[in-house]
Amino acid sequence: MKRFFTYLICSLTFTMMIARSEASGKFDIYLCIGQSNMAGRATLTPAVMDTLVNVYLFNDRNFFEPAVNPLNRYSTIRKGIGMQKLGPAYSFARKVSEKSDCKIGLVVNARGGSSIKSWEKGASDNYYGEMLSRIREALKYGRLKAVLWHQGEADCRYPESYKIYICKLVEQLRADLNMPDLLFVAGEISRWNWTGHTEGTIPFNKMLRSLEDSIPRFKVVSSEGLKPLIDENDPHFDTDSQIILGERYAEKVLRYNRGK
Repeated sequence: MKRFFTYLICSLTFTMMIARSEASGKFDIYLCIGQSNMAGRATLTPAVMDTLVNVYLFNDRNFFEPAVNPLNRYSTIRKGIGMQKLGPAYSFARKVSEKSDCKIGLVVNARGGSSIKSWEKGASDNYYGEMLSRIREALKYGRLKAVLWHQGEADCRYPESYKIYICKLVEQLRADLNMPDLLFVAGEISRWNWTGHTEGTIPFNKMLRSLEDSIPRFKVVSSEGLKPLIDENDPHFDTDSQIILGERYAEKVLRYNRGK
């Protein structure tokens, strides 16, 4: 028995050494934050349980390991591990890696149900502080190429106040990272009306799109044509829709980070 445990420990140590070796070198890093659709609530089918090629996930030991779903597993602010499923980071990274010669590093630190108020610097939940701490550790391995943000379901009834918070979040993050030109890509929330009020998500998504004209290097990904996980009372995207959404994030990043 003692020999078995010794063998097991050695095997795990060797596996970690290989993972560290594979993940050595400079990364193009992407920070993926927001609430449940970014954390991932879509069904994990066998097709999305592969190990992504040339894509690595920042783990709880502060190094990059080969990326496998669920990608929000190492979030320091997440809900239970059983709730972490498929989000847009998967197909985003897959598509970007197909177009890049660099290793892709994902820092996924989302929290289901979170309001944008909880993402404000200094808020009691400290989501901002946790996110900033993780990305600073990850930046020892490479350069931050973009922030992917998907959040708003908790705040969609108040688009004008949300606008103030999101502008402040972008400004604060760029300042704290000393990256004034950091690309920030936000995703529209679902377009079907699960909100319980007449206008649904239309005013929120309209506000979000308007920020492209007022915040430099702020881009918005469309949710047009995407479908719900369960039914139209559910704000979460299904598996196929999350794949499409992630690819749309990739298209924005590839377009607006060309040459950066």
